Amino acid sequence: MSFAGFTSHDFDTFSIEGLDGRMEAIRERIQPKFKSLGDALTTDLSLHVGSEMFLHIAKHLRRKVNPPVDTWLAICPNKRGYKQVPHFQVGLFDDRVFIWLALIYELPSKSQIATSYMNHLDTMAKLPADFVLSFDHMKKDVTPLSELDRAGWISALERFRDVKKAELLLGRNLPATDPLLAQADKLEAFIAETFHTLLPLYHLAVDAAAN
Repeated sequence: MSFAGFTSHDFDTFSIEGLDGRMEAIRERIQPKFKSLGDALTTDLSLHVGSEMFLHIAKHLRRKVNPPVDTWLAICPNKRGYKQVPHFQVGLFDDRVFIWLALIYELPSKSQIATSYMNHLDTMAKLPADFVLSFDHMKKDVTPLSELDRAGWISALERFRDVKKAELLLGRNLPATDPLLAQADKLEAFIAETFHTLLPLYHLAVDAAAN
């Protein structure tokens, strides 16, 4: 199955009441698209990173009552799991697609990565103006990078370093109404290009985590 883009039907999944019904729709509508898109992105990232990367698709196994408000795929160099390592994400809320380099709270090396990023603020500042930042992968709130000056970056990185639950997600969000989402080839290329732009920060994070 080749990737066919995302449609309003996919986003409507998150209006389905109840855990079982929404999970069934996620498995039927979205996860096959994640598999085809994720396989292509994983192959591409493996080539650009220079080592094997692995695809993970969120299963939401811990949920017993409340249905998920979003779902995602993750790509990382760890075959067993992604939450404790820097990784790439593509996922859906009910109103958007998110494309992230994700450093989430389970990461044991948050402090080292934050310090490395502070030492490379010029690299951070070179990210495109349409990129955004989030401190919590479970919320929709984002900060446009165009609003961050040097002091803003330092403040953001200090929050990531010092607040236990604070995360750092960098990338792009596309509204559910964006016509690009229905153009599978162009969307895949857009996501790949976003990941390529984030690769220097990915490598900084991986190196910092290893030291």
